Amino acid sequence: MTKQDIINHVSQEASLSRAKAEEAVETVIKLIKESLGQGEPVILRRFGTFQVKSKTKRMGRNPKTGEEAEISARKVVRFKSGKHFKQAVNSQEN
Repeated sequence: MTKQDIINHVSQEASLSRAKAEEAVETVIKLIKESLGQGEPVILRRFGTFQVKSKTKRMGRNPKTGEEAEISARKVVRFKSGKHFKQAVNSQEN
């Protein structure tokens, strides 16, 4: 599913124009980015939690050449799914 698919579903489900649905989706994404950028977790009950975690610099290895290379310190976003989200995914027929 793409962002455009989400916008189309929001438009249909909420009886909004496509432009208003796109604005709503973009606003939610913007808020999530801003909160994570400030180091705040984003908790969506019954869905999951987005958190920013810091990774320290470390030595890695190039898998092709075997040469060691330093991997710089960075921040990564971690998503931990909620109980209801897991149940919904696991109950889907494949």
